[in-house]
Amino acid sequence: MTELIVPRRFCGPPDSGNGGWTAGALAALDDADAPADRCGGWPAIEVSLRQPPPLDTPLPVTVEAGVTTASYGGAPVATAKRVDRTLTEVAPVEPAAAAAAEASYPGHTFHPFPTCFACGTAREDGDGLRIFPGPVDAGDERIAATWTPHASLHEDWHTYGDEHPRASVAVTWAALDCIGGWAGDLTERLMVLGRMTARVDDLPVIGEPHVVVGEGRGRDGRKTFTASTLYDSAGRVVAAAEHTWIAVDPALFGGRSPR
Repeated sequence: MTELIVPRRFCGPPDSGNGGWTAGALAALDDADAPADRCGGWPAIEVSLRQPPPLDTPLPVTVEAGVTTASYGGAPVATAKRVDRTLTEVAPVEPAAAAAAEASYPGHTFHPFPTCFACGTAREDGDGLRIFPGPVDAGDERIAATWTPHASLHEDWHTYGDEHPRASVAVTWAALDCIGGWAGDLTERLMVLGRMTARVDDLPVIGEPHVVVGEGRGRDGRKTFTASTLYDSAGRVVAAAEHTWIAVDPALFGGRSPR
């Protein structure tokens, strides 16, 4: 048995963990499927969030029948398992277009969780990721933003496939997270991450400009389906994800309603 702790820095809602960071941190504990150097390609891992991840709290982690589970109070917080399916990537966007799209980020006008680690406007440079995705162009359903990993986000595993310091697995998942919510209908109703499946081809290099692209992929009742892809400065895919979001009561998560 080991433990998972979500530090307060990595919050989503004010009092619970960012879904992407929490999911990625749990996925990173999957030693059976991890690359030997902890840097190269990770397979697609599906994480389901069962309850809001508490902050600064040791969560016991167990592995049984290929499923890694983090628990709190005797109940699962999140479960992770490898899945053998192909993730459909979101088409790339040029860096200049992604940078221009940030001016139209809906979170500048309304944000349900302004202190969110990944997309919160109240987080400072070098603290939060400050990924602010906006529409790419009229008639284009994609949204995009730029992101340069900060030195404070480096992977704490010390064996690499090359000499470049890289962002952690958890941070890579976080970078792919909230852009999905904004690509869905977060401006219409409050949603939280229910499930995220991500594949990491390479951990992002610290200090290197990247582009994150997201798109909506449908809606079914309280559920919204989205996808995101992270590209490096050469236009190569770094990681890709697909999400399921669940509409919730803002009062239960300390968030603000768009209505």
